[in-house]
Amino acid sequence: MAGEEQDVQTQPHAAHDHESRTPAKQGGWITIPFILGNAFGLALVLSGVMGNFTVYLIKCYNFKRMDAALLTNIMYGTSSFLPLLGAILSDSFFGCFLIVAFSTVASLCCIIILTITAGIKALRPPNTYTQATSGQLAVLYTGIVLYTIGAGGTRFSMMKLGADQLSNVGDQDVFFNWSFIVLYGAVAIGSTVIVYVEDSISWELGFGICLTVTALAVLSFLLGIKYYLISRPKRNPFMTMARVVVAGVRKRKLALPEEEAAYYRGLFEKTDQPLFSSFSCMNRATLIQQGDVATDGSISRPWSLCSVEDVNDLKTLIRIVPLWTSNVFLSISIATQTSLSVLQALTMDRSLGSHFSVPASSFSIATLLAICLTLFILDRGIYPLCHRLTSYTPTPLQRVGVGQAFNIAAMVASALIEHRRSIIVHEHQAENQPDWIVPMSAFWLVLPYVFIGIGEAFHFPGQIAFYYQEFPKSLKSTAIGIVAVLMSIGFYLSMAVLAVVRRATSWLPDNLNSSRLENVYWMLTLVASINFFYFILCAKFYKKQSDDKHVVGAVN
Repeated sequence: MAGEEQDVQTQPHAAHDHESRTPAKQGGWITIPFILGNAFGLALVLSGVMGNFTVYLIKCYNFKRMDAALLTNIMYGTSSFLPLLGAILSDSFFGCFLIVAFSTVASLCCIIILTITAGIKALRPPNTYTQATSGQLAVLYTGIVLYTIGAGGTRFSMMKLGADQLSNVGDQDVFFNWSFIVLYGAVAIGSTVIVYVEDSISWELGFGICLTVTALAVLSFLLGIKYYLISRPKRNPFMTMARVVVAGVRKRKLALPEEEAAYYRGLFEKTDQPLFSSFSCMNRATLIQQGDVATDGSISRPWSLCSVEDVNDLKTLIRIVPLWTSNVFLSISIATQTSLSVLQALTMDRSLGSHFSVPASSFSIATLLAICLTLFILDRGIYPLCHRLTSYTPTPLQRVGVGQAFNIAAMVASALIEHRRSIIVHEHQAENQPDWIVPMSAFWLVLPYVFIGIGEAFHFPGQIAFYYQEFPKSLKSTAIGIVAVLMSIGFYLSMAVLAVVRRATSWLPDNLNSSRLENVYWMLTLVASINFFYFILCAKFYKKQSDDKHVVGAVN
């Protein structure tokens, strides 16, 4: 895809910037079962809580429906942004192990509190007519805060911790694939089995099961401590990037010489490491002036001089930004399609047999199952077969491109299904009957859900692998954290898209049977197609810059 032939190798890093590590005998595949065991348990529990939390607030705390939905959305949005904060703290101060450990403990405390609120009546309103007291809400909100910390700090930091245990890029790709299989499998179980127990049996039993699973997840994580390869940063990479900008601005009037000796390469950097030719105006930050270097060769004025490696790291991040933006709409379209499909399902025949009706929100399980099955087939079948027959495995960017294509197919499928549904509504002259159930099986909606799942199996692990491989070594946690931000941005912007459509058009009235929902899907298809070509251009531009030769003295 996009002409990419080889993954760009991470640039060599100076020894002084390496994270402190434990002995080389630690790490490796022996650590992965402990990490994935913890990830599976926490994902199952957190999805079981989140999937039914709105109902819990309404039934047990007498929240108004809109207030409960708003609080749940805030929890989701906050827990989606927190992975980036956790990544920044990991790369800057603590390392990913401590972030995962702290978040795991927060998850355990969250479930303990929720289990107590479900089991002790004094912590809930006594009847359906009484509002919760400030003390009862304080306990509840404490559990909510711990939930956001636990969900935000474990999901993606866990992936970074696992990838750090493996030195081979191929092994890291396999780990990322299995991480998503484990996570999505756990979410599928949590959002069905746990939610069923909470709804049909009792909240006490549902949260009690969650508490047991969380305790086992914590135990799994602790059992692997003696095997983990644990690292902590020795300097703040974000401060280093700020130094590059400041030093470049201070030396903006200096000419860029051709002589290699004029550029500072640090005590432990390779003397033949080139400055990337792109964004050459930044190269001034590496120009050595009198007083910049101490007698031992170290930097004496850090806000006036930076190493070649520091400048190249910042250039790498800038080059990645366009590719990152090309995946923002991917998240928007998925979030929009998912919410609208629930509304479609509510107006369609959801019966399974003669005695059971599938809940409208449960059709999205097809996406989770499609992701897990596709990833398993790719990892155990298609990728090894490609490598065996051609000695070639699709690169991360190629996988992202394939995923974007499947996402377009999902939008087309949704539009065609809605077109057929609206025709049936028109044939029965039911446009003015908002509660009328269309005699069309809601299981048609499984098709776009499956397309989205197949697409995610390609583009989600592909993005994780790409950013992890391409980001500077000191920013590996941030590399994974920015993918979580894509999800959060997609969630919020999808609400904005729907609000704009409702304000600017008549496509989405409250009565779906009189709507023009298919137009929304065709709009998403068009924008997704434009975004796909934008992604290809960004990928080609990134590949071209990666192939650029070293030109020291070029000036923009």
